[in-house]
Amino acid sequence: QVQLVESGGGLAQAGDSLRLSCAASGRTASRRGMGWFRQAPGKEREFVAAISWSGGNTYYADSVKGRFTISRDNAKNTVSLQMNSLKPEDTAVYYCAAGPWATMEARAYTYWGQGTQVTVSS
Repeated sequence: QVQLVESGGGLAQAGDSLRLSCAASGRTASRRGMGWFRQAPGKEREFVAAISWSGGNTYYADSVKGRFTISRDNAKNTVSLQMNSLKPEDTAVYYCAAGPWATMEARAYTYWGQGTQVTVSS
């Protein structure tokens, strides 16, 4: 069993930066692929970024590539999402997820956090 708790969401203006964190607990928390997804009102949940358990492989949605950076600290069982150059279209609830491997497919992830709201104004 893995528990995930996100933090770091909030209000930002276009062009600002925010850093989301996801604290994972559980016996095998550090040995899992981790991902960030987001869901805007009226839209389906979409992939944002993912990182392999070693941190050696990262994946990004085209919409955030070059602006967002995913990283992890296995010693602390945390995964972070640094979000720069925020845009109003980044407004969504952001979810942390853990699964057997890093992938863009939401259905591959076994565990999900409760989500943290990010709101970007123009």
